[in-house]
Order: sequence, then structure tokens, then C-alpha cells
Amino acid sequence: MTIESATSSPPADRAASLTMRGVSRVFAGGVRAVDPMDLSISAGDFVAILGPSGCGKSTLLRMASGLDHPTGGSLLMDGRPAGHWGARRPEDVAFVFQDAHLLPWRRVLANVALPLELTGVSRSNRHRIARGALEMVGLGDAIGRYPAQLSGGMRMRVSLARAMVTKPKLLLLDEPFAALDEITRQELDDQLRELWVERGMTVLFVTHSIAEATYLAERAIVLSPRPAKVVCDRRIGLPRSRTGELRTSVAFAGEARELYHAMHGGSDESHDASQSQSDPPSPSQSQPTSSEGGPLS
Repeated sequence: MTIESATSSPPADRAASLTMRGVSRVFAGGVRAVDPMDLSISAGDFVAILGPSGCGKSTLLRMASGLDHPTGGSLLMDGRPAGHWGARRPEDVAFVFQDAHLLPWRRVLANVALPLELTGVSRSNRHRIARGALEMVGLGDAIGRYPAQLSGGMRMRVSLARAMVTKPKLLLLDEPFAALDEITRQELDDQLRELWVERGMTVLFVTHSIAEATYLAERAIVLSPRPAKVVCDRRIGLPRSRTGELRTSVAFAGEARELYHAMHGGSDESHDASQSQSDPPSPSQSQPTSSEGGPLS
């Protein structure tokens, strides 16, 4: 099921490039969230951003969306300076937050149609498009419910459908599935990946999960503790077409291992520590010995 007018081969102009040149962010009191950073995101790419809590991942997304502004440097979307973003279509960028942020007094259909309503789309057209978006995320039978009548996973599906109704060129997601159970989280990862393959928009996805980043993204960027610096920028060497079975493959494990080492500094110590916790002791280590040094019988 697709949103109205979507095609299997998305046009090139349905994705946005993003360029950061020396971008930094310093908050009140001199708190440095992001050190000067150069980063280039190609149109149509799916990029996961990993890093420890409080390292500046969400700050990067907020600057990319225009909700916050860099203290220094320049940030461009499709080559246009951030100061000129007001001339772009506001619906070119969509943001999915950690919480669904649905309006409790509105039914599901009206929540999803809200971005279209705010841009002046007629009631009949916005409801038709919103229905298509809800069908796309498997909630076609929930259009008349209120948010309080939905599970956590269903609310996040509604939030994702709402983000997609404007056909954004840049989709930003800030740990949207972190609070969900593993089964629901993997189902939503699959739906998001399918949406990206079908629609071709540029995606920036913040997560703490190495497995989620490996499965979803074409490229993973690992940030240092605050102030954020890029410590790893890696293309994910997995096929474009992905199913849940991929998570059990050797190739998947290898890619996840590389991100794990980047997250933990890539040191032998961190690798050895993880091995010592996961590997069973050898017989000589686990078997009690006598005072002469031989095993007790």
C-alpha cells in the first residue's frame, strides 16, 4: 500500500542533500554540545547516527530541521544556506520524535491529516491522503480511534504516517522506537526501511541501538561523548533488500561488530572485556585444583 502518487522509482527531486561546514553548537553557560563538524549527506541516503547519551545527536537533528540554529559554521539543504530555508516548502522536512505527540482530542485520521490541514489542503484531499498513509503503516482500520485507544506501537505508526503525508524530502527520526518491545520495534524498523526504499527520501535516524542502525541504515555515523565529534563514518555493506532473517547472518554480525568497536573506542581492552564476559571459562580455569596444582577428582 502506497501514499497517493508514490512510485516504485522515486524521482530524484524527492530527496534533499544536507551539508554541514564547521557546524558547532554552544548552549547558555558555555555548554558545548557539538564541536565544529563537517558532514555531507547525499540526497536519498539513509544515515543512522549513534553515540552515547547527551552527546549531541538530537541537537544535530534539531539544527537539520531548523528548530535550532548553529552557533558557528553553515548548514545547507540542497545547497541553500540555513538562513534561506524560510523560502522552502515547510513540508519538505518531517520530524518523528521519541514520543508520538498526538493530539488526544483528535481521532487518528485527523492527527495524520494535521500537516496537510496546516498547509491549506482541502478536507477531502487531506483525508484521502491521510487514509492512504494509515493503510501504508497497517492502521487503515484505526482511523476513527483516539490516541488513548492505541498501543504504544500503534501510536508511533500514526506518528510515522503523519510525517509521511507531506512526502518530505528529509525525514528526521529521534529514537522513535526506543520505548517499544523488541518485536514491535523490529516490525516498525521493517516498515520504515520499506518506506525509504519506496519513497527515496533522505533519512537521518538517531538511535542507541547498534543492531537497529546496522539493519536500517546504508551509512552509520558514530559520535563521541559531548561535545560531539565524528569518530566513525561507515558505509553498511549489506544488501538493499533486507528482511528479518538478515539479523542472524554473519555479514550482519560483522557490520555490527565494527560499529560496536567504534562506539567503545575501538580498543583491544574493550574487545577483550566483552570477550571475557561472554566466553565460557576453559576447563583449566573453571575446574578446582588440589594443593599440588592438579585437578581434584
